[in-house]
Amino acid sequence: MHQPAITGTGVFTPPEIITNEELAEAYNAHAARFNAIHADAIAAGDISAKAPSSPDFIYNASGIERRHVVDKAGVLNPEIMHPRLRSRSDEEASIMAEIALDACGTALSAAGRDAGEVDLIICAASNHERPYPAIAIEIQRILGAAGFAFDMNVACSSATFGIQAAADMIRAGSVRCAIVVSPEICSGHLEWRDRDCHFIFGDVCTAVVLERAEDAHGAHFIVRSTRCATRFSNNIRNNNGYLRRTREGHMEDRRDMLFMQEGRKVFKEVLPLVAQHITAHMQQEGVTADGIRRLWLHQANRTMNDFIGRKVMGRDPSPGEQPNILQDYANTSSAGSIIAFSQYSDDLRPGDTGLICSFGAGYSVGSVLVERA
Repeated sequence: MHQPAITGTGVFTPPEIITNEELAEAYNAHAARFNAIHADAIAAGDISAKAPSSPDFIYNASGIERRHVVDKAGVLNPEIMHPRLRSRSDEEASIMAEIALDACGTALSAAGRDAGEVDLIICAASNHERPYPAIAIEIQRILGAAGFAFDMNVACSSATFGIQAAADMIRAGSVRCAIVVSPEICSGHLEWRDRDCHFIFGDVCTAVVLERAEDAHGAHFIVRSTRCATRFSNNIRNNNGYLRRTREGHMEDRRDMLFMQEGRKVFKEVLPLVAQHITAHMQQEGVTADGIRRLWLHQANRTMNDFIGRKVMGRDPSPGEQPNILQDYANTSSAGSIIAFSQYSDDLRPGDTGLICSFGAGYSVGSVLVERA
């Protein structure tokens, strides 16, 4: 048996930013246009008028201040309100593979590794560009990695589930060095015309290098243990799942073909599930709340994270104990907890213990207990 370790991370951040002010202005222009076009039906009570949004509404509901996206112009056009992604030929790199290469390169550099030393790539994301061939195999080819690769989708828990899969294979000896990469183009799956969710998501890509601890070239985190759990629920759902809508401009205008959620039910059911999962994981490993130096939680909603942090720590965690990146990135699905880990882990000292946790549709929840080596 071999000890798995995280030896490098990388984050690709799209350069284009949409602020709450810009988003609210675009949405309100869309809402006003919709209400004018459907004025008679609204007056007759056949459909409801669209209520306006505002920067304060967005921030108070989520804690989000801005988000990065791959196409700002399309999202902010009141007549379009979705990203416009250039159609690519089959001979070109997919957009997921393109942004994955950047994040993987940064992670490999941090680990002191070459792509040729990698023998497993898992593309773990909730929003895939196509069903096959696997994006992971495309990334493997372009990087020049060896071994094998496959895609994984467990919604917002994809990255932590991918880390468990890679860590288990390293532990068993079937692979020596792995990358778990999460290119999340969430903007292509969000209904930007829906006031209840138009502000939630942003785009990003993260990558994590895992290898045998004995092979680590520098500072690293030992993966002490991992835990994953699932429980079926329809409260977060997407009946399409691929980027067809943004590529072809318009598809059948069905609301269920994009991100949907029953927000209140999600809050009520997911919060206790996640808090209990983390607490049980810590107890199984003999780790107390005082023994946890840092929580890197899924970046979905500020209120959710605050609740989970209080339940796990038994008090209000300090910003240093539970860092948030939500205000700058919005919800980036499976990548959120990895961004937090990448940005807020260098200051930990040998022996310090932390926990990465993500949760989302499924329901799914994954946790990774790590220790600074």
